[in-house]
Amino acid sequence: MPGVFQQLGAADDLSAALAAARRGDDAGFQALYLWLQPRLLRYLIVLVGADAEDVASEAWLHIVRDIRSFRGDASAFAWWAAAVARHRALDHLRAYRLRPAQPVPVEALVDLAGQADTADEALTKVSTEEALALLASLPRREAEAIVLRVVIGLDAAHAARILGTRAGAVRSAAYRGLRRLATRIERSD
Repeated sequence: MPGVFQQLGAADDLSAALAAARRGDDAGFQALYLWLQPRLLRYLIVLVGADAEDVASEAWLHIVRDIRSFRGDASAFAWWAAAVARHRALDHLRAYRLRPAQPVPVEALVDLAGQADTADEALTKVSTEEALALLASLPRREAEAIVLRVVIGLDAAHAARILGTRAGAVRSAAYRGLRRLATRIERSD
């Protein structure tokens, strides 16, 4: 496999990276990590705030340990990894009885691995910071539904499996959360 994939969002590239990672290929695993880690961190920020990076590290330990036995395509892998991350986050919250107090500032996310164009990232930096702050202010179920659907890109059925509810409940929670965000944005304008 020639190096890290140029276009990590392409389904063929992700499927090839997943197959390679399951065989133990470092480049395949690196490609999966570079594609998924920023998304998982954003999801975990909603759940555990400033402890997101620690929880993500714990999740990746489990993912690395079990990836050879994982069966499914790249979409199922994203769902599976998000479920692992959520379980680690809930364990963390139970162990330390914490709730996310404030989101991590965007400046702390600058050095995270990602494939986006730097110019595009600079243009969206302010809106990302505001979006994370707004998401953190939502009820947890709504925030999780939005992040799982929008940031990680899961469909309602996979998000529902992670949250332990029905797909309709996830769609409703995401809708309510987005409406709440729209109202807050309109008020701030």
